[in-house]
Amino acid sequence: MTDQPDLQAVKSWLLDLQDRICNGLARLDGGEGFREDAWERAEGGGGRTRVLEGGKVFEKAGVNFSHVHGDALPPSATAARPELAGRSFEALGVSLVIHPENPYVPTSHANVRFFIAEKAGSEPVWWFGGGYDLTPYYGFEEDVVHWHRTARAACEPFGDEVYPRFKKWCDDYFFLKHRNEPRGVGGLFFDDLNEWGFARCFAFLQAVGDSYLDAYLPIVEKRRATPWGERERRFQLYRRGRYVEFNLVYDRGTLFGLQSGGRTESILMSLPPLVSWRYDWRPEPGTPEAELYEVFLQPREWA
Repeated sequence: MTDQPDLQAVKSWLLDLQDRICNGLARLDGGEGFREDAWERAEGGGGRTRVLEGGKVFEKAGVNFSHVHGDALPPSATAARPELAGRSFEALGVSLVIHPENPYVPTSHANVRFFIAEKAGSEPVWWFGGGYDLTPYYGFEEDVVHWHRTARAACEPFGDEVYPRFKKWCDDYFFLKHRNEPRGVGGLFFDDLNEWGFARCFAFLQAVGDSYLDAYLPIVEKRRATPWGERERRFQLYRRGRYVEFNLVYDRGTLFGLQSGGRTESILMSLPPLVSWRYDWRPEPGTPEAELYEVFLQPREWA
C-alpha cells in the first residue's frame, strides 16, 4: 500500500473538526451561536468562516475553514524553502481564535493545516503544520498544567520526543521580539511536518486538532463565573494589544492569507473586538497583573 497524500481525506476531517469545535463552543456559550459566511477566492478556492460575537461567555470567537489554490506559493510559504518558489499549490486548514469576555478566562488559538505544492515532472511536496497556544490575562497554575498535559497526551503516541520538541517550538514562535516577551504560556507548534510519511503525519494532525476542546473547555468552565471589574478589564484590553501586535507583525497564517489574496475579513477575524494601548505602562509590584509577567510569562516546563 502506498503512503500517498490524500487531500480529500484531510478536507473531510477539517470540515468535521470545524463543526465539532463550533458546536462545543456554542453549547458552552449558551447564546445565539455562530454566523456563517461562505466565500470564494477569485484566484481559486474559498472557505467557510464562522464568527460568534457578543456571546454570554465569548466576546468574539472565530473558527475558519479555508481551501485555496493557486499557480505559485506566496513569499510567506517559500521564505524558508526557496526551492518551492513557482510551484502551484493547494492549502487547506482550520484556524480559530477565542476571545472570552471575562478577563479570568484566557484567550486561545488553534490551527491545523495541510499544504501540497506541485510542479510538472516532479514529485509533489506536502507538509502539515499547526498547534495551539493559550494566552491568559490572570494566571492559574492548575489551568496551565492541564493545558500542557492535554497537549502532551496528544503527542505521546507519536514518540516521547514529540511534545518537548513542539512545546519548545511553540515557545520560540509565539514570542514578541520587539517586546522581548512571550505572547502567552504556549502549547504546541509545528510546521513543515512530513518526516513520518503521510498517514502518520495526518494521524498526528488529527490528534492535535481533536484534543483542542479537551484542553480549553474545562478552563473556560472553571473561570467563566469568576467576578471581575474595571481593573481586570483594563488589563485584559491592554494585554490584548500584544495579541494584535503578534498577529499583524509575525503570524505566518496572517501573512500567508494576505499575500495569497485570501478574504481579509476572515483573515483578520482573529483580532479582538476591543483593545487598548497605554504608553510605557507597567504593573505595580506584588499585584496579580505583575504575577502574569513574573511567573507565567517565563520559560517553564508545565506538564
